[in-house]
Amino acid sequence: MKLKEPLSAFVQGYDAAESFQFSDIDIDTSLIQAIMINEVVPGNPADDFYGRNSPPAYLTTTLPLFHKAGFQASSVDDLIAAGIYMTNAVKIPKTESAIPRDILEKHVPVLEYEIGLFPNLKVIMLMGDVAKKAFNMIAKARTGKTAVPSISTYKLRNSELYYENIRIFPSYIMTGGNILIEKSKVEMAAGDIQKMLEIIRQS
Repeated sequence: MKLKEPLSAFVQGYDAAESFQFSDIDIDTSLIQAIMINEVVPGNPADDFYGRNSPPAYLTTTLPLFHKAGFQASSVDDLIAAGIYMTNAVKIPKTESAIPRDILEKHVPVLEYEIGLFPNLKVIMLMGDVAKKAFNMIAKARTGKTAVPSISTYKLRNSELYYENIRIFPSYIMTGGNILIEKSKVEMAAGDIQKMLEIIRQS
């Protein structure tokens, strides 16, 4: 499936729909078992996970987390082959240091639709607070309650959270210039990725 096509069709009628950034990749959605949800698309689409830069900026911080988790992936194709898909909660670049709630609310239906394109999910990883907030909006609208408790992420690390039989991992943002400097968050994110890999390898 060329993911850009159904996602672009979904946002027709949205204000500034032409500004939405979707990955222009062809992927067998039935083979994906894990989705990693990042915060927001980069200012330059070529720097996104599936972007044309060599390497895309988002991968320069993401791949080291996988290496630390014991998976020596060298490209985004290696991640897809392992059943892992990466996306962003917000599909337009941010213009402020924080994502305003009204922007997040606008993009949540798009993210929910995108998640629904993958029929065999076992794990959803929420990489950072924006992803956690977005997913909680989805869960609350569908079930009446949030999927992830509103407490610090590190306090949730020993909890097993599920949403419709899908394991949920609230973790830390995997992109940005400072992510690899924060050693404690790197360790925790890599540990979460390792647990995710164990789950999808067991299937």
